[in-house]
Amino acid sequence: MSSLPHNELLRATSRSFYLTLRVLPAAIRRQIGFAYLLARAADTIADTEIVPVDQRLDALQKLREGIQGKNPASLNLSDLAGKQGTPAEKLLLEKIGATLKDLQTFSPEDQKRIRDVLAIITGGQALDLTRFAPKISADGSLRIIALESAADLDDYTYRVAGCVGEFWTKVCRAHLFPDTRLDEEELRVNGVRFGKGLQLINILRDLPGDLKRGRCYLPTDKLEKFKLLPATLLSRANESRFRPLFDEYLDKAESHLRAGWEYTNMLPYRQFRVRLACAWPILIGIKTIEKLRSTNVIELQQGVKISRAEVRRLMVRSVLACPVSPAWRNLFPAKPVALQENLA
Repeated sequence: MSSLPHNELLRATSRSFYLTLRVLPAAIRRQIGFAYLLARAADTIADTEIVPVDQRLDALQKLREGIQGKNPASLNLSDLAGKQGTPAEKLLLEKIGATLKDLQTFSPEDQKRIRDVLAIITGGQALDLTRFAPKISADGSLRIIALESAADLDDYTYRVAGCVGEFWTKVCRAHLFPDTRLDEEELRVNGVRFGKGLQLINILRDLPGDLKRGRCYLPTDKLEKFKLLPATLLSRANESRFRPLFDEYLDKAESHLRAGWEYTNMLPYRQFRVRLACAWPILIGIKTIEKLRSTNVIELQQGVKISRAEVRRLMVRSVLACPVSPAWRNLFPAKPVALQENLA
């Protein structure tokens, strides 16, 4: 193992995911935690905006090669580590070589699963950096770049989150219930939609910050339909036109989370730890959607978050409901959203 235990790095870099990780069965906790740690390192590289894009792409490529087994212990990201704003992210990049070395301690099958999902995630991050490379307009302002189509948005949410649902499913299937009869394709599809829904919520919640960075994940083809431009998307004057579009995507996110809830309930009943680990982000996501539905563009720009007290209440409620099937199923809103087929 590396000189700093993975648990300590996980605790330092992600308090919320660390809670989910702790509830997972020991048979899969280390694989999922390790994959998350590498994904978080890739995120940190991609988000170090004080470093030029080409340098971040180079570091990301070196990380990808290290994950695939090309001299992992020699990977040195000390230059990027020194640019981090938090001690946890600095430490994560400083320890990346030793962390990658520990990939060899997993079984060959788990190594392949980890490498496969990280190849998709880091590929998506590299595409994101290239697509949103900063461009300056003639007046000296940062030009906002939008995705071109709904297909681009769907591809992005798969690359950075939907593929995690596939990885999660493969690891659970291999180590927890390999012989249980399940509809494999339905489980896979719902797992992918689960991840996409969580990422779509992040996109909607983080819209103001992304626009300031020159990024718009809401695609041009949808913006044009509503006669909107990325630069004036959150203008109070455009709120009446923006609201229906925003609500469409909230509906889409909720529909994906509904698939995630179906995924959770497809898991064997005895796997209550995995069911709780799935339920928590879903229930927090639904609560976030509720808040986003009632917010206006000004409040959205100020930030929409779920309080820690609310998160604790959701977690306690789910733990108490877990042994009681009717109470468990009632955790998720029964009323389906109006599906937006044109967003599919």
